Amino acid sequence: MTRYIVRRLLWGVLLLIIVSALLFVMFRVFPTADPAKLRAGRLQSQKIIAEIRVNLGLNKPLITQYWIYMKNLVLHFDLGYSYYSNAPVKSLILERLPATVSLVLGGAVVWLVSGLGVGIISALRPRSRLDRFSMGGALVLVSAPEYWLGLILLYVFAADIGQVKIFPGANSYVGLTSDPVKWFTSLILPWLVVAAGNAAIYARLIRGSLIEVLGQDYIRTARAKGLTERRVVLRHGVRSAINPIVTILGLDIGVLLGSSVLVETVFDIPGIGRLNFDAITHSDFPIVQGTVLFAALFIIVANILVDIAYAYLDPRVRYS
Repeated sequence: MTRYIVRRLLWGVLLLIIVSALLFVMFRVFPTADPAKLRAGRLQSQKIIAEIRVNLGLNKPLITQYWIYMKNLVLHFDLGYSYYSNAPVKSLILERLPATVSLVLGGAVVWLVSGLGVGIISALRPRSRLDRFSMGGALVLVSAPEYWLGLILLYVFAADIGQVKIFPGANSYVGLTSDPVKWFTSLILPWLVVAAGNAAIYARLIRGSLIEVLGQDYIRTARAKGLTERRVVLRHGVRSAINPIVTILGLDIGVLLGSSVLVETVFDIPGIGRLNFDAITHSDFPIVQGTVLFAALFIIVANILVDIAYAYLDPRVRYS
């Protein structure tokens, strides 16, 4: 197992290097705006622009620029400076990271609990009214766009603009360290929006997988030994049926940590998605490059954790 994890980590590092090289070439060879002019702002004289190009190292060969970038990244975890705000990219991302992590991990808990619960109940009563109702509702939730669902929830439940006025601060994010109670209440609706579509997908996946597993010979053997139905379903059935869930869970969390811009925009959450959106609007290439690298890192780490989880969830999986 240890050797396998080390190999996966090395492949992950190689993949990050490839991603960083592709991003660097894209933003240096095919730029939509001159970084020196963006940094100059209103001072668009040729002398100032030339000095900025020298300060940013844009007058050096491309391979030299990439070498300096990677050296600063590896040795100091330096992602450069924002062209628009002249602030360190690392500081900007780390400042926004807690909000995105709160949104994604809280949403993941909601969609796991609700999705797995509904899916297991539907698998135990296939083709019943409850099964048809839950799977039909899942189809509706999968089809609902996040921004539309978020606006509907705000209009109905937000304390300031909603009709029912249940959730105070639903469109005003508060940090966990500032006020834990307001942090929780401000994220209830965003968690529901993030969880809605994913919970529906997970419910359908676990239902189909569990129905197939419950028809296997070892399940009939477990029942014949006199085990309780709850133990048969949870310990033997769900443990074998949950592998597809674990696979997409790692990918979903990794992707959402880097691309939750729609939910963050609707609920005014200052996360990485909003930061990336603003950077694209202002052609702020270092921030876009930094957020994409973070997203790639999230996905790589999530995949490694998923592979490790396989070995513990499924006794048939062994790594050498």
